[in-house]
Order: sequence, then C-alpha cells, then structure tokens
Amino acid sequence: MTEPLDPLRPTAQAEPYVRVLGRDAAILFFLAFGGTEIYIAQNPKSRSRVVALLGRDKAEALAEAAHLLPRRVPLCKPWIAAVARAVGLPPENTPLSGAEIARRLHATDVTVRKWLSRRPKPPPKTDQLKLF
Repeated sequence: MTEPLDPLRPTAQAEPYVRVLGRDAAILFFLAFGGTEIYIAQNPKSRSRVVALLGRDKAEALAEAAHLLPRRVPLCKPWIAAVARAVGLPPENTPLSGAEIARRLHATDVTVRKWLSRRPKPPPKTDQLKLF
C-alpha cells in the first residue's frame, strides 16, 4: 500500500511562493490573486493590493523572487484543500470539513473529495511479462 501525499508539502507550483511568503501568506496570496496575471513591482508602494494583503516586507520579498515566479499566479486549489483539511486556512487555522472547503475554494464538494482522496500512483510491476 502506498503512503498518502504529505498535505503540508507544497506542490511544485506553490513551492516558490511558500518558500518566500510562508504557508499561510502564500495561501492568502493564491486565494486573492490565483489565476490572474500579476506584475510585482520591485519597489512596491503602500497603495499596492499585494502590500495591503501581505504587508510591505513580504511584498518586497516577493518582488526579489519575482524572476523565479510565473507571470500568472497558480490556483493551487488541490494543495489548499489538503492544507485546509489538515490544519485549516488562515486566519483561524482550524481544520475544515469538505463542504466548507468547497465553499471557500468555489468548487463542488465532489471535486474537493476527489482532491482529498488522491494518492500517488503505485510503482509499475516489474515481474510482468512484456507483450513484444
């Protein structure tokens, strides 16, 4: 039997954001800007939406790492759903039910169940005979 994926380990799309911002701030960033193309200024101003959401220090850290980030912010909904089930979403950080996760991520409960039930594929069998 295979081990389930660690829900707190970020996916490849989320990892650069989590490394720079931390898990909770990255989740807030994905929920606010996910799916959109965003320009991150090298010298963020106080009226910036990114500064308003994250604070000036984290906005500057994000600007320093902007060359590593894609222009379009990923949604990362399956990872956010796994984190929400395990530890909850910021700011309250209490584990959420599948229905509440679906409401927060604007997804169906069926989709959330699918995301949460995913397991890594088992390794291929090596003892099987080749067809050709």
